[in-house]
Amino acid sequence: MKKTTIKQTIISTLLVFMGLTSCTAGFPDINTNPYEADAKILEGNQYKVSAFVINLQGGAAVSNPWRNQFVEQLMGANWCGYGADANPGFYGKNFAIYKPESSWIGKSYMEDIPLAFQNYSSLKGVTKDEVLLAVGEILKVAILHKVTDTYGPIPYTKIGENGALTTALDAQEIVYKEMFKELNHATEILSKPENISLSFSVLIDKMYAGNVRSWIKFANSLKLRLAIRIVYADPALAQQMAEEAIKHPVGVFTANTDNAQYSNFGKDGNPLYLASHVWNGGDIRVAADITSYMNGYKDPRASKYFISSKLDDVENGFYGLRRGAPVPPAITAQAYTNFNITATTPVLIMGAAEVYFLRAEGALRGWSMGGTAEEFYKKGVQASFAQWGAEGADTYLADKESKPDSYKDPLGDYNYSGATSVITIAWDATADFEKNLERIITQKWIANFPFLNIESWSEYRRTGYPILFPVVVNNSSGEVDTNLGARRLKYPQQEITSNETNVNYAIANYLKGPDNMGTRVWWDKKK
Repeated sequence: MKKTTIKQTIISTLLVFMGLTSCTAGFPDINTNPYEADAKILEGNQYKVSAFVINLQGGAAVSNPWRNQFVEQLMGANWCGYGADANPGFYGKNFAIYKPESSWIGKSYMEDIPLAFQNYSSLKGVTKDEVLLAVGEILKVAILHKVTDTYGPIPYTKIGENGALTTALDAQEIVYKEMFKELNHATEILSKPENISLSFSVLIDKMYAGNVRSWIKFANSLKLRLAIRIVYADPALAQQMAEEAIKHPVGVFTANTDNAQYSNFGKDGNPLYLASHVWNGGDIRVAADITSYMNGYKDPRASKYFISSKLDDVENGFYGLRRGAPVPPAITAQAYTNFNITATTPVLIMGAAEVYFLRAEGALRGWSMGGTAEEFYKKGVQASFAQWGAEGADTYLADKESKPDSYKDPLGDYNYSGATSVITIAWDATADFEKNLERIITQKWIANFPFLNIESWSEYRRTGYPILFPVVVNNSSGEVDTNLGARRLKYPQQEITSNETNVNYAIANYLKGPDNMGTRVWWDKKK
């Protein structure tokens, strides 16, 4: 494909698109949400095809502020130790105490699956450009791997182009194998000699301004993430996929300039900013778990991550809220440590720091990652410091003594006096596998703050790290082990009602456990 071919394809796409009157009919809040691309807004633009690509990019970043609040913040941030509820109106029906309101549990399943399939199908309907379709394929995986990681079996290979959910579900193992197949296909297309050096319109691409090599790196990095995820379920396939990603000629992320991030927000800005700084004075605050780790480590990134607490008669500092505790009055809860972000802060989808930690774990397992576990561990920390403009990475990496703090609630209500992690920062070549795995995952967890909430919850379930404080209140009626935390989210009632036979079959044959928050998904195999 020549560069002019893409231009010609896009221009011809306009003519096709102008006559397309029913393609987006019935899409649930996809093309009409002011925080995602709106096809009407782009009317008259020769790059009108960008509506569907930008919708997919916004889906990968969960840029819709309402869906972001439920999926990434109230659920993901709570369950991975990044955030805690600061709105007392949520208490009693919140994810943190493992008893979410029934209407909260279906946001990702009922909205993200149709968003991904409908927009990708519509993209295929308005262009035959293989580069653009490959980009769409990568974004579809970036959206849907978080959905299957949340619920387990989901509709995937049998779903129709309209994204209807009343179809058979696939076992999560099948979903993962299909996602690997799609990422491989996309990188094969993008890596063709006639495609690899192309740059398509910035109007189409709000992440990489049309740079094909960047999309190849993202696909390979995403493949590496998914490979590591299944290491306890299918170690042979995990190693194969990880090594393929590393050995690809273009490779994976190696610098923060490679990072996949998104900032094409609506007028109100970053969705986490809205929830932490705007709505009701802030519905969420930073969790005690991550402030305790970073306080104990004397982490220079803390001042980049957090806004100091403003509690009356308490010395200013970084004091997070305990997850799953009764929420104090808003004026008190909101005086705890907040997220140091603005309306224009980009949402990170995947970054170089995470990729270095993924390579560190692969090398620790003896895989061919292009270096040693120690080398990649250090590069991961350095990349995170550089990403946040923090100084002192080398001094931090040399620290052999500092350990995470226990938690002392400045108001004295919800201290934690139980066992905490004793993992130190400096790499220890004499430590056993499990200690160095904890070291890698703990630093990856710190580096992934504050946007990769579902990712960090998935890694916590997969590895058991970092060691988090147990929630103060567990109202799951025995479904969730307080020390293990929620392992998945149950299926939304709407899907059970409309797709009962298929859902029940998946529960019995694929999930192989009750449809509740205590049942493990396929890749959650570590004892």
